[in-house]
Amino acid sequence: MNTFWIILFFIVGTIFGSFFNVVADRLSNGKSIITPASHCDKCNTKLKWYELIPIVSYICQGGKCRYCKSKIGSNHLIIELVTGVLFASCYNEFAFSSKLVIALIFVSTLIIVIVSDIEYMIILDEVLFVGIVSIIVYDFLALGVSTTINNIFYGICAFMTMYALKLLGDFIFSKESLGGGDIKLMFLFGLVLGYDMAIVCIFLGTFLAFPISIYVLIKRKDNIIPFGPFLSIAAILVLITKLNLDKIISFIAK
Repeated sequence: MNTFWIILFFIVGTIFGSFFNVVADRLSNGKSIITPASHCDKCNTKLKWYELIPIVSYICQGGKCRYCKSKIGSNHLIIELVTGVLFASCYNEFAFSSKLVIALIFVSTLIIVIVSDIEYMIILDEVLFVGIVSIIVYDFLALGVSTTINNIFYGICAFMTMYALKLLGDFIFSKESLGGGDIKLMFLFGLVLGYDMAIVCIFLGTFLAFPISIYVLIKRKDNIIPFGPFLSIAAILVLITKLNLDKIISFIAK
């Protein structure tokens, strides 16, 4: 039975992953996510339902539009797969609990953040707003006023810490060191993961970004690297692995 639910959550995740691609692309370009209907970006042909089946349609069509034969970016397939895996992982870790709902909202928000920041160097305020408000409302309904207030406090502390780091970075490098979206992202991390693990995400995200940063500095003339995706990946890892300070301290002590 558990295998059935894992497979089901994977399938649902791929469907949402396809939608998240649309949200990230359209909102980043100031377009509606409702209209027009799904279409090929090259020839503008409206796509039929069987051309929109996550993963399957991409493979069957050889990664190309059926009409104009233009190539469809592999990022679509990757996001569908990754979202499916993450949804299944959330169910596997949290089963049917209040934490599962929060985890799914959290992961969904961060998937869109990753896509928009990589492709357009922007973390969408409306996406963060919807994610944060949804989690606060659910916290209030499922966990009560006291827990909700505590979680909001952790979010504010994480936000202020990141803002302080930005001011320090701006002073040291004499230019903008962090984007506003990265700072707002920390509120979401504190809200869901707690203040301590939100701060751990900064260090883990920096560690993940380091090799990419070195490559960019060597191979490219510009040194602009979106930090949001690395922070988001770090936060997802913390969530899925249920990492906490006790585990970190125990690991270091060994």
